[in-house]
Amino acid sequence: MSAPPRCATGPPLASRKLRVAILARDPIRERGLAGLLADLGHVVAGNDKDAEIILADAGVAIAQDEIPVVTLGSPVGQQAGALTENAGPAQIDAALRAVAAGLTVRDPALAFTGFARLDDTEAPLLTRRELDVLGALGDGLSNKAVGRRLGISQHTVKFHLESLFRKLGVTSRTEAVRKGLRQRLIEL
Repeated sequence: MSAPPRCATGPPLASRKLRVAILARDPIRERGLAGLLADLGHVVAGNDKDAEIILADAGVAIAQDEIPVVTLGSPVGQQAGALTENAGPAQIDAALRAVAAGLTVRDPALAFTGFARLDDTEAPLLTRRELDVLGALGDGLSNKAVGRRLGISQHTVKFHLESLFRKLGVTSRTEAVRKGLRQRLIEL
């Protein structure tokens, strides 16, 4: 049996306390969520600048986009995690840990219901081939392996990488994958 995944900062992710900021629609809801997080063994951060992750009610304004967010209710925007409003403690804990680890979590009950207009600042418009290259980067492939998978030359892979880096505003493969995951352009 293998050991649980370890976070870069130390203890196994499954047992690590997360610093969670709460953005609730009212003070009573905030106190309830704070109690739930304490019962789960997490630390409630005073504000989102001290937090590793944000737990928010749907519809509450979120001022930043650097910290991953798990929403309770219908998600709006590019949150990495979305659960139904009546999600149980185990679901919330699992979603917080998964999103903190860089994964995307979607409750099936919050299925896609239609198209919405995208703001230009939310997600860049990538070509199908750039999305294919980004997905291959997420799989950890080298330029040569990406070229083999997609049936293109290494030179063409480099061309797509340059365009992808420019559109995403990143300087490395790791940053590209991280931003692609955060903006739901790819899933692992």
